[in-house]
Amino acid sequence: MTPPSRATALALSGLLALGAFTAISPPTYADLSAGTTRSSQAAADARAAAPRLKVRTVVAGLQNPWDAKPIGGGALLVTERDRARLSVVRDGTRRTVRFPRSRVWVSGETGLMSLAIDPRFKQTRHFWTCQGWQSGGAHDVRVSLWKLSRSARRARLVNHVLTGIPTTSGRHGGCRLLLDSGSDALFIGTGDAADPANPRNLTSLGGKVLRVHRLTGAAMSDNPYADASTPRQRLVFTYGHRNVQGLAQRPGDGAVVSVEHGSYRDDEVNALAPGADFGWNPGPGYDESVPMTDQSLPGQQTEAIWSSGTPTIATSGAAWTSGSSWGEYASALAVAALGGERMIFIRFDEALRQIDVSTPAVMRRYGRLRSVTSLGNGDLLVTTSNGVDDRILRVSPR
Repeated sequence: MTPPSRATALALSGLLALGAFTAISPPTYADLSAGTTRSSQAAADARAAAPRLKVRTVVAGLQNPWDAKPIGGGALLVTERDRARLSVVRDGTRRTVRFPRSRVWVSGETGLMSLAIDPRFKQTRHFWTCQGWQSGGAHDVRVSLWKLSRSARRARLVNHVLTGIPTTSGRHGGCRLLLDSGSDALFIGTGDAADPANPRNLTSLGGKVLRVHRLTGAAMSDNPYADASTPRQRLVFTYGHRNVQGLAQRPGDGAVVSVEHGSYRDDEVNALAPGADFGWNPGPGYDESVPMTDQSLPGQQTEAIWSSGTPTIATSGAAWTSGSSWGEYASALAVAALGGERMIFIRFDEALRQIDVSTPAVMRRYGRLRSVTSLGNGDLLVTTSNGVDDRILRVSPR
């Protein structure tokens, strides 16, 4: 299916004007250049005032932990991608949670991946996972809702919230989950499955950020394509993505950003707005020499608010920092990098224009970093992804 018409774009503008979504106007190249110039002194000040980071190991002995989230009482729920293992960690001790792990499809970059925890977990015991899944000799990526037993020893499947996210070899499987703080929506960042047709095909769930009801998987009524005749198109929030590995919602204004892997260049942080096209179009033949945001395509493509340039550092999970103890890293987007083996702190202004970027040396000691979660006290949980003796780290400003 083709991208939205001009009439549809104008209708989306009307939705934004009515306040249906938190709208972010993407900066132009001129804005970015000016922001970089204006922020040179700010960057120097940030380096001088940056907090020292204290890094502690919460638990070790893992293999490619994809995500870790607190569930209360000092416990964490943890996914390991390749082992398809779900665990509860408390006081440095890991305990396996029984669930139908034999149904999880593990291949390449796909396995047991992202987590989201119900804000009312204490009452509902609900959580969501995104994983590869085997069914009837076929496989897909799907989002599932579970209920954890009171003993935390077993997880019962409530329902598959969304099925049919495409897979091929397991490459570019996505898949990041984010519960919207302002509604019942669940954002789902997906990969393009290394299929050139997926990112701009609005009837495919690949290469998208989807927005669905967190319990039923139905399209939210104020989605940009909510009135489309094709059910899958109704789920689409943004498109033209390569491999979405991170989603984060900024406290205060509710702005949502995605983080995705570039090809050999240009990892991106993108400011999401309903119906936006982020310009990844590697077809035909999955030609990865094309720009991550290809402005030669029909329609209007939205530029990234941050890009790695060349080479890629394989950015992954992200979370916003909170609390004054972060000093000049306060209210920054903390982004994990796999290939770059680092964490970067990106500061933006209120309009999500980049101010500066910092890379603390201490975070380079831990190899590949996958996910970042902000805790209630302002600390960050970070997972490593080295394949051997991986860890969950707790990072605190001091």
